[in-house]
Amino acid sequence: MIMTDYSKNIWYNNKIINWQDAKTHVMSHAIHYGSGVFEGLKCYNTEKGPAIFRLNEHISRLYESASVYNIKIPFEEKIIRQACVDVVKKNNLKDCYIRPIAFYGYDTLGVNPKNCPVNVAVGSFYWGAYLGDKGLSNGVNICISPWQKFSYKAIPSTAKACGQYMNSMLSVNHAKANGFDEGLLLDSRGFVAEGSGQNIFIVKSGKIYTNDEKSSILLGITRQTIIDFCKELNIEVIIKDLTKEELLDADEVFFTGTASEVTPVISIDKIHINNSKVGDITSLLKTMYMNVVLGKSDSHQNLLTYIY
Repeated sequence: MIMTDYSKNIWYNNKIINWQDAKTHVMSHAIHYGSGVFEGLKCYNTEKGPAIFRLNEHISRLYESASVYNIKIPFEEKIIRQACVDVVKKNNLKDCYIRPIAFYGYDTLGVNPKNCPVNVAVGSFYWGAYLGDKGLSNGVNICISPWQKFSYKAIPSTAKACGQYMNSMLSVNHAKANGFDEGLLLDSRGFVAEGSGQNIFIVKSGKIYTNDEKSSILLGITRQTIIDFCKELNIEVIIKDLTKEELLDADEVFFTGTASEVTPVISIDKIHINNSKVGDITSLLKTMYMNVVLGKSDSHQNLLTYIY
């Protein structure tokens, strides 16, 4: 199936238009240089109706990413937040993925965007589990990518920018070509960085470990959500550089991300983690996460924005 099987409308420069009418010139700056920033959000069909998880945080990060690249989004944050709600409503979706993007359009083809206009779009469409329903339930098999994550000293990794994902594309393409579900990038120092679109956590002796921006990772919103949950559950979280050896010796490993949610990792380079079984702490956090996003936790209702 394709996106138009589910969605007929898209928000584009402050108007909701037909999906097929959302067009940009092939000589637009962003097409040639990847000069855009974007976000990924999920809307869940809760008992109270469809609700977007952490809408405010995602749109705030969109503007922070734009600021890093001096992309001046021509709309206030509240307009983009409302656009996310409106496009879900217009497409009559319950469970869906939402993609806001701001990018340089058509004017000049030099690397300096000069007078290129900034276009903004928000699309919504159905998208199942990013690493598959089976992977989400039973865990995924990953490999260490031969490609290195770019250094934060070269490209600002805390910005979610379009062109940066060519690095991720190389990693996941290599993984898929070799029979794995996903690739894991190491940073320029040889420490663990992240997946092609996920942050990573390890569990060892009841404690949770994850890395930070020194490893050139995107500071994920789902990552922070899990860290917050651990605090609520009195599970110690240690933020440090992670070595490949620590990863392979872990009791449990899991990915986090908006699209990936909480996905267990059961093997790395064909080395089994926890006998290829989903660990107890991973299961606990995954269950808590799904209860929150599905609106089943009264104490976390502030993280949801209801469509109706």
